[in-house]
Amino acid sequence: MRLIDMHCDTISLMMRQERLANLRKNTWCVDLEKMQQAGSMAQFFASFIHMQEFQGEDRYGKAYAYALQMLARTKQEFAEHADRIALALSYEDLQNHHAAGKISGFLTVEEGGILDGSLKRLEELYQEGVRLLTLTWNGENCIGYPNSRDTQAMNWGLKPFGFQVVERMNELGIIVDVSHLSDGGFWNVVRHSKKTVVASHSNARALCPHPRNLTDEMIRVLAENGGIAGINFYPWFLNGSANAAICDIIRHMIHMYRVGGEEVVAIGTDFDGFDDGVNEIRDIGQMPLLYEAVKKQGFTERQIEKFWCGNALRVIKENLR
Repeated sequence: MRLIDMHCDTISLMMRQERLANLRKNTWCVDLEKMQQAGSMAQFFASFIHMQEFQGEDRYGKAYAYALQMLARTKQEFAEHADRIALALSYEDLQNHHAAGKISGFLTVEEGGILDGSLKRLEELYQEGVRLLTLTWNGENCIGYPNSRDTQAMNWGLKPFGFQVVERMNELGIIVDVSHLSDGGFWNVVRHSKKTVVASHSNARALCPHPRNLTDEMIRVLAENGGIAGINFYPWFLNGSANAAICDIIRHMIHMYRVGGEEVVAIGTDFDGFDDGVNEIRDIGQMPLLYEAVKKQGFTERQIEKFWCGNALRVIKENLR
């Protein structure tokens, strides 16, 4: 079964290790050997920026420069392992790489705050190969407001610049990612975007009442507009505890399927993005275990293929021509 994972944070770990680790084989959740075990067709690699690490004068400029370093490191890894993986900028690239027996690597940025009010930076990121932008992380930025346990703050949405960013992303061909965004921001995006949007790594709030997860109404609207939600394997977003099992992942899949239909469910593991929880599926190489467990729930091969790759392929094709 072909797999497209909409979100991992492996590059963040690699940056900390400098040259002591690589993408071919490492001790983390995602590497080329494990991706081959999973049948990976494409992997979205996030350049995650934690703004608290950048303080003082021109902190956003420093964060932007670091994002460029992360993107360069990711592309360097692709080049060094060109026999197995290649940078993908479009749907056509993905299909060509797959035909050549290679995994497609997509570049993303997680924290739109690095734009610091500049559409020129967004255009530069596109030129660097970025094809998905997660608008916020867990703090307010120039685009808008993040998820929050404060119900009032949760209603705050996009700022004026945020609307401009969504419009320009649509024009350029960058997928708009609403994971981490406030509820108000989510509704602003889905009503304003002219292209399908994604929640690259978010679960169902009805099953786990964390503000990072999606309400049933959000899931329905994503589905109605052709969008997808990538199931996140972080235990705290699955069952509200430090440990999660395969059955917890499946519960969210089934719930999203029942609420939004078979076109909305996708995979967004968040692997290498959390270290304070343990999932029964410990790395991307163990995805065949999840596949067999999902089959036992009565889903058809056709439906599971949509969850694993088909729905993501559809969104990639629409956004990244």
